[in-house]
Amino acid sequence: MSIVFVPKKLRGKAKVNQETIQRLLDENDQLIRCITEYMQKGRAVECVQYQQILHRNIVYLATIADASPESTPPSTNSTSNDVSTPAVNGHEGTQ
Repeated sequence: MSIVFVPKKLRGKAKVNQETIQRLLDENDQLIRCITEYMQKGRAVECVQYQQILHRNIVYLATIADASPESTPPSTNSTSNDVSTPAVNGHEGTQ
């Protein structure tokens, strides 16, 4: 059973740390392997069950990432307002 399935009375009380996140990522890796194996064998019912757990885990991880104060968008080193566009038909443009 997924570690995300926590009894209602304990929800919100668990500390989210790097170990918990890594365990979820490892579990997701195993779920993806199982889903792939079942897909190859044509066992759709089992596939759907694992996909639901995987989806729940991914949503949980995304929620943690969104709520994390450490999550900031990557900064760019460029201070210029000019943005170059890729060359099209041999002509380079700017916006």
